[in-house]
Amino acid sequence: MELDIKEMLLGAREEAKKITLQAEKEAIELAKTAREELKEKDEKMQKTEERLINKEALLDKRQVDIDHEAENMKQKNAEIEAEILKISEIENKKMSELEKIAQLSKDQAKQELFKIIEIQSEEDLAIRMQKLEMTGQEKIEKQAKDILASCIQRYGNSVSSDVFTTHVNIPSDEIKGKVIGKEGRNIKTFERMSGVELIVDDTPGAITISSFDPIRRQVARVALENLILDGRIQPAKIEEMIEKAKLEINKIIKEKGEQAAYEVGVFNLDPRLLGILGRLYFRTSYGQNVLQHSVEMTHIAGMIAQEMGANVQTTKAGALLHDIGKAVDHEVAGSHVEIGRRILQKFNVSEDVIKAMQAHHEEYPFETVESIIVQVADSISGSRPGARRDSVENYIKRLEDLEKIATSFEGVEKAYALQAGREIRIFINPSAMGDVETKELARNIAIRIEQELKYPGEIKVTAIRETRIIDYAR
Repeated sequence: MELDIKEMLLGAREEAKKITLQAEKEAIELAKTAREELKEKDEKMQKTEERLINKEALLDKRQVDIDHEAENMKQKNAEIEAEILKISEIENKKMSELEKIAQLSKDQAKQELFKIIEIQSEEDLAIRMQKLEMTGQEKIEKQAKDILASCIQRYGNSVSSDVFTTHVNIPSDEIKGKVIGKEGRNIKTFERMSGVELIVDDTPGAITISSFDPIRRQVARVALENLILDGRIQPAKIEEMIEKAKLEINKIIKEKGEQAAYEVGVFNLDPRLLGILGRLYFRTSYGQNVLQHSVEMTHIAGMIAQEMGANVQTTKAGALLHDIGKAVDHEVAGSHVEIGRRILQKFNVSEDVIKAMQAHHEEYPFETVESIIVQVADSISGSRPGARRDSVENYIKRLEDLEKIATSFEGVEKAYALQAGREIRIFINPSAMGDVETKELARNIAIRIEQELKYPGEIKVTAIRETRIIDYAR
């Protein structure tokens, strides 16, 4: 047992010795490797240090060269400034000597020289300027014609003049008797309430409504058609149907205004303004429908504005609303341009739009290029062949003046021009005057018409004073 232990102890000592020798050997190798690495790093650092020293020396040399160059530049600048000063003194001296010799200052000599050149070249300059002006004018005129021709060609629209009669078809000629009524009560009530003339003649299957006012004519047409459908044609029903027809026509007016604005792309207008605009659908100017004319010239004005680089929306709005004063010019004093301005101001329309519309008849100056475009578009739409008829407009104006004269008298409730202006029917307020005063009023109106109007033939003045008493049995 003891022998085994000794052997194990001996083996352990030998193993320990081997391990120690191995460790010493490895330590020597590591120390050798570390010394080599350290030596290599020292060599690299030495080389780097040498490079930095070389660079620093080079930079020092360059700085010396730069300082030397800067000093040379300063010296050269000083020499140049001195030379410039010498040259300036020489020039001033020469100029003074020249002024003494010529007895003229520098500015005087310049003016004399310019005068001589101007006199010598005046004719050449005038010819050149005239040529340039003519060439420029020709180019401008050609461009303007091209723009107008292009816009007119792009917008082609048929023209139809309004007529002043409307035919209402009836299912049988027996209806004519109902329309006339006993002793003509129905037809008289209809004409008094609507302000139109009903022509019930031998024309089969039709009754003709005649009036110069298209709104009255349309109200009468709708009312008469509804009466024929209802079958109960009597004074009370006539009044009811006419009131109902007025409401329906007002609805059409609103729709026409909205449709016109939508068609031309003019938005954000006050609904009440569109209602006034729609009334132009029932107005004519020299036989041309005013709303159709406004829509047409809005398209043309928009195209011209686009070609010229103007504000398209402002131009379109000014063109669409340029004749809006005509919707109420028979109710408000003043020209339709001035009335239109007041309407647009009331509804807070942009001042640029007002400036664009107010100059189309040159009552106001052209303040913007849009106002010129609106005036040009108005001329194009109104002056093209077949657009308007002067005789029709004069005829309408005569009928309107006839009614205005009658309604200007105190006590007159309504006045309607009938039979193409050959008769004026006046409805008197029965509480305002008696029969004697009514007869005198009719005579005074006739005298006023003779003095103020020019017309062929004669005009019949009919004054109607009717007292109506209504009571109910319960």
